[in-house]
Amino acid sequence: MSERDVVRLTVGQAVVRYLAVQSTCQDGVTRRLIPAMFGIFGHGNVCGVGQALEQEPELMPFLQPKNEQAMVHTAIGFARANRRLATLACSASIGPGSTNMVTGAAAATVNRVPVLLLPSDTFATRLQGPPMQALDDASRGDQSVNDCFRPVSVFFDRISRPEQLLSALPAAIAALIDPERAGAVTLSLHQDVQGESYEFPAGMFEPRTWLVARRPPAEEEMAALVDSMRASERPLIIAGGGVRYSGAGEALRKLAEAHDIPVAETSAGKGVLPASEMSVGAIGHSGTRAANHLAGEADFILSIGTRLIDLTTGSNTLFARPEVRFGAINLDQFDAHKLGATPVRADARLALESLHRLLGEYRSAPSWPEETAERRRRWQEDLAADRDEHEGEAMSQHQVLHALNGAAASDDVLVVASGTPHVDIHKAWDTSQGAEVQMEVGFSTMGHEIPAALGARMAKGADGEVYVLIGDGTYLMGHTELVTAVQEGLKITVVLVDNHGFQSIHALQRGRIARSFGLEFRRRSDDGALDGEFVPVDYVANAQSYGCAAFEVRTPAEVVAALEAARAEERPSVIVCHTEPYRLILDSECWWDVGVPEVSSRPESEQQAAETIAGRKRMRWFG
Repeated sequence: MSERDVVRLTVGQAVVRYLAVQSTCQDGVTRRLIPAMFGIFGHGNVCGVGQALEQEPELMPFLQPKNEQAMVHTAIGFARANRRLATLACSASIGPGSTNMVTGAAAATVNRVPVLLLPSDTFATRLQGPPMQALDDASRGDQSVNDCFRPVSVFFDRISRPEQLLSALPAAIAALIDPERAGAVTLSLHQDVQGESYEFPAGMFEPRTWLVARRPPAEEEMAALVDSMRASERPLIIAGGGVRYSGAGEALRKLAEAHDIPVAETSAGKGVLPASEMSVGAIGHSGTRAANHLAGEADFILSIGTRLIDLTTGSNTLFARPEVRFGAINLDQFDAHKLGATPVRADARLALESLHRLLGEYRSAPSWPEETAERRRRWQEDLAADRDEHEGEAMSQHQVLHALNGAAASDDVLVVASGTPHVDIHKAWDTSQGAEVQMEVGFSTMGHEIPAALGARMAKGADGEVYVLIGDGTYLMGHTELVTAVQEGLKITVVLVDNHGFQSIHALQRGRIARSFGLEFRRRSDDGALDGEFVPVDYVANAQSYGCAAFEVRTPAEVVAALEAARAEERPSVIVCHTEPYRLILDSECWWDVGVPEVSSRPESEQQAAETIAGRKRMRWFG
């Protein structure tokens, strides 16, 4: 190579320059793949990646989170809002700074969402002796704590020499944009190597656009799926996150309405089919009774872009007809074959368009859409009754949700994660107004909501509202990112349900072992148990101390007024809603398996456990 063909850069500088010029293109639309980097600096990265970011800020905007796990959740929220065609990079220091990202990495990989992680590692030279915060293992000299990223990453590499970037960076990008195996991509950077230099080929830093092509369905696979569907009279579609990421909502609508096929939605697929008579809402343990009843009566289940976790299938008890058969449209080979399905490995939009065409004049049995409409009507009546006021009680979380639902508009986004907020949104949120719903349920990551909302806001710009519905237990795990929201001018509105603890899992505990232990925020009583008075936490003062607007509400009317005021605010807002702790939304009538004690000193616990064990006898193997 001539002198003009190379550029001498440190590893940190090369990483930043390379990432800054990568783009994706799908359907003719080009966007920057990694438009910003989050980071918290320590001695592992402040002089490496940190120096590179400071030296050329125009290449890669830097944002400062308050927790390493949270910045990965922000990247997840950003990537979801961009249909996985763009994401954020996350840099962390050696030791706890890096391992703090592992939970976020697992959430990304479980949910098939791309994020780029740059944890700092030990000294490659080892001349310094065991560095502070490093693993000193007598039996594995080449292992560091960053090896814990391996099982939760779809791609992992450790950079111990600068020239390794020549192959590692393109491989990392290829993994990031791969819709079949999206997840956390991890480049572990030795802290000394971050500052080492190398004469990199200048062409490496020329802009590059990566085509994210849609995989068309194979004719043989489509033929088999069409034959199976035509043989059915009572088909049901389960739409997952893959429908959203493919932009296949309209193709799904045309298929469902033309062939009279009801559509149920997973958590990740919530809202992919708004305002359609064939939509029966959420399915599974957190689903609607309408969808779950139809699932029990269906003779053919077509799953699209979903992993079919136990929450969705009722631990394989939901599909009750003995002759029920399955089909699947999924990019992932592993997911496409679940439940012994007839598989189609393809992009969801292309496969649905093909399926609609090939089914021709096929329609489900005439009674099936009639039953679908009747089940929808009954469910809506039940929901309305569930929102009634109960004399002597505080407002319910369902009433808070309903007020929020009425305030949401088509250009708004709602972010929610595991707990009663997820359950209630999945069951009862009306998606017909068009607001986007982002749910993190695959890994049940508490503390995900607020940072993910920041990512959603970064992706959508200034238009519309970005709402978070969150319980007080989860709020306490991630509220510090409100400081980041104020710092960066990222306007979000947090609707905080104050019910004094982790009431979702508390309800499960009471229902399965008939006990209450360790899940509410109570003072310790004289006998040493945590069963005293509720701990008073002033969430309004907490939010105000960060620079947020804050509102305290106790009635549905006050919730509506606070939402109007928050929309008019230019800064982040927190609305603290005092609710009835033990009044949960109506049951889905779907069983779900949870580990229970087969032996207990308490008779009531053994009785509840016996019911769970009996429920397991209804679980089926489908192939």
